[in-house]
Amino acid sequence: MNQNFCMRIQSKMIIGLKGIIPGGVSVTDFCAVTKMNTIDSTSILDEFVKNDIGSIQDGLYYFETGDKLKIAISLLERGCPIDEISTSLDWRDFEGLTAEVLSSKNFAVIKNMILTKPRMEIDVIGIRLGIAILIDCKHWKRYNISSLTNAVKKQIERTKKYVEKTQGSMAVPVIVTLFQDKVNFIENVPIVPISQFSSFIDEFYGNIEQMKTIEKD
Repeated sequence: MNQNFCMRIQSKMIIGLKGIIPGGVSVTDFCAVTKMNTIDSTSILDEFVKNDIGSIQDGLYYFETGDKLKIAISLLERGCPIDEISTSLDWRDFEGLTAEVLSSKNFAVIKNMILTKPRMEIDVIGIRLGIAILIDCKHWKRYNISSLTNAVKKQIERTKKYVEKTQGSMAVPVIVTLFQDKVNFIENVPIVPISQFSSFIDEFYGNIEQMKTIEKD
């Protein structure tokens, strides 16, 4: 298979992520969601099944919860742009993709941790070398400085509560966004677009002095 053909298929597979719904999906339904023609839709659905994601029975393609994320990770491994993949995911898949990047960098990962009194939820936590990265995933199509600043303040509070309840911990609050913004930090909390998240993690320990760190007094 030549490289140009592979790139075309992969590009259409990214679009096809939007049509991956748990349960049985017909080619017609897939076409309606992805806006692709019948030939392309059938080719992409067959490609998913050929890669052991989903199955076909009586003319319907069956997918399970988590299959969309499996496809996204597979496309990521093939070198597809992470920001393009992310736009085809929903907010929960976006959290899963963020967690997968951390896991690939040898971080221990916790998703959707619930803290109580008051109740707070932390989207993704990555722990390595005694430092926890507490991530708030913002799969926003649009946002402004005011909404980002509010998100940062809430994440700082979550991080303080996590440190208070976790013995010997040191933690860094981080916001991961869908798109690039002009702002890199708010109150020393990193604002990281998903397209740069992998390199951010690679450079994390070398740049930690620039970031807000929270630990017990």
